[in-house]
Amino acid sequence: MKHYGLMIFSFAFVLTAIPIAPALISRIGDTDSENKTQNFESIDDSDRSEKSDESILMLDTSTGDVLDLSMRDYIIGAVTAEMPASFDEEALKAQAVAVHTYAVRQQQAESENPTPELCGADLSNDSSRYQAYFTKSQAMEFYGSGYKTAYEKISSAADAVLPYIITYEERPILAAFCSMSSGQTESASNVWGQDVPYLVPTDSKADKNAPNYLCEHEFSKSELKEMLENAYPDGDFSGPVKEWIKIEKKSDSGTILKINVGGAEVSGQDIREALSLRSASFDLKWNGDICTFTTKGYGHGVGMSQYGADAMAKAGADWREILLHYYSGAKISKVK
Repeated sequence: MKHYGLMIFSFAFVLTAIPIAPALISRIGDTDSENKTQNFESIDDSDRSEKSDESILMLDTSTGDVLDLSMRDYIIGAVTAEMPASFDEEALKAQAVAVHTYAVRQQQAESENPTPELCGADLSNDSSRYQAYFTKSQAMEFYGSGYKTAYEKISSAADAVLPYIITYEERPILAAFCSMSSGQTESASNVWGQDVPYLVPTDSKADKNAPNYLCEHEFSKSELKEMLENAYPDGDFSGPVKEWIKIEKKSDSGTILKINVGGAEVSGQDIREALSLRSASFDLKWNGDICTFTTKGYGHGVGMSQYGADAMAKAGADWREILLHYYSGAKISKVK
């Protein structure tokens, strides 16, 4: 999702409601009330390959309304918010199956243990906690004159895979995804502290060719000190600046696992959140009083890489191959 959200909840919460990926670059503003009944209905849908009777309840955080959406409309709205329409159709299909899987898993979790803040809904469009979702008006605002073309491409991809989800041992998986990895996806255990058999390091070298794969974040001594003191008020930042932050351990995928900040040992995800970095896979260097963090990839790095999926699709892979590559040992199943 566009906002990565808080990476410090318990893993029990992560398994059901984790913010799982950056989407497009910006968020769209308020929705209007007609979206309660008018979600992607203005374009002729007579050519759907297979209809679905599934539905889902979504809390619209901008209005406080609980929207009763067809699963098809929810998938289209989520894919529209989570992946650029310019991506290859097979990548869009893979994304559609991933967001569908997430929705089904979330429905099951809420039926077993409802979240009071959701007011009876299965999830919300708060992208810091759940998948991002665009209502029709938000999608039209985002895409402007290109909305119809984007909608038709995304809805075609969603329709082609509408009955399918990803499962492991007959249950919907935690379909985590990120914008791009460091070149190899990360394990769930290194990011969230819990092994998940289908969320393990996977080759995604094509991510290194993605736009803004490398990104530099520069901080002056005073800027960095203020941000670190806000995040770590008990830290000691009185000594030489090069002693403030020391990388101690990286994973094989490049994620910072341990980093000493002001005398305290924290994770790369912690420092990423504190400094609003694009990822927890980074190097740092000092040049005088300027500290530069060079990040690799964008997002937590777990699960399907969106840019990696697009590269695979452009190389000839179909949506099934993409999903089974990134979710090791999982399988494609029809919704029962």
